[in-house]
Amino acid sequence: MINAFFRRFFNGSVSVAIVANTIGTMLIFALVAILNADVVARGILHDPINGVVELVIFSLALIVFLQLPDVVRSNRLTRSDGFLHLIHGFKPKVACNISRIIDFIAGVFMVLIAWTVWPEFVESYETCSFFVAPEFGPPLTGDFFRDLSDAFGRCEYAGTPGIFTAPTWPVKLAIAFNVTLCAIIFLLKALLDTEQALLFGNHQKAMAEKAKSVDT
Repeated sequence: MINAFFRRFFNGSVSVAIVANTIGTMLIFALVAILNADVVARGILHDPINGVVELVIFSLALIVFLQLPDVVRSNRLTRSDGFLHLIHGFKPKVACNISRIIDFIAGVFMVLIAWTVWPEFVESYETCSFFVAPEFGPPLTGDFFRDLSDAFGRCEYAGTPGIFTAPTWPVKLAIAFNVTLCAIIFLLKALLDTEQALLFGNHQKAMAEKAKSVDT
């Protein structure tokens, strides 16, 4: 019963990770389009697009952390697992347990990162004063769109004034959310040992098929 609940929770976390990865991929395509447009504008029109460098810098952290949970989900996070696969050949249970311990430690580190980033997000978000009277700047007017525009103008921002600026709280929120998602996936992988057994089983199967193809 409990194992089934955690497995459903794990499947839900995986679905969210895939969606986040898709959003990150779409942002990459958008950046590629913007960079190509800037190259054309510089080379042909001699009129570069302002803010492209700042936009790329701003987007890098967002893209990395959007795609990180799916990397964790699909076991593509860089690590040295040759020793584990070697042990799995004659001590599969030991190899799976070691991998579960590694996933647990990684989950703990992700929790610590999320714990550190969350207050930074809250502090950055509160500088905007979206739903409260601001401590400085124009007071609330009752016009939703004007008040929203004024609030974004008060936000802590990154970039170069006059060229490109953007609030920092969306990136910090994305970092906190996706690192938390990574922690959940790591900890559930450590809890659900069948996931690790499946990982090693697939590896051994792939190695056997490769050896068989070489022999033939």
